[in-house]
Amino acid sequence: MTITKTQEGTKLTVAIEGELNTNTAPELEKEFETCLDGITSLVIDAQNMNYISSAGLRALFGAAEVMQENGDMCVINANDEVKNIFEVTGFVDIIDVK
Repeated sequence: MTITKTQEGTKLTVAIEGELNTNTAPELEKEFETCLDGITSLVIDAQNMNYISSAGLRALFGAAEVMQENGDMCVINANDEVKNIFEVTGFVDIIDVK
């Protein structure tokens, strides 16, 4: 998995490439721990994410909890398979998936 962060003022875009799974989710969680201070808009660009597991969902849920207090969060460009996982698990009710 590759994580690319782009910040514009208080908006942070995190692009995830590859699989967000049990092995890679801790890396993303660690990134979120250090980069969300002062962020009011978090965008997860899933264009190149080809899989997300329950561990990956948990990492995104943790970021969503932080952003609920500080601003907003959304997922963009998810492929059909990843969108389906968000829908089946009910994450579309927690995180705005565009």
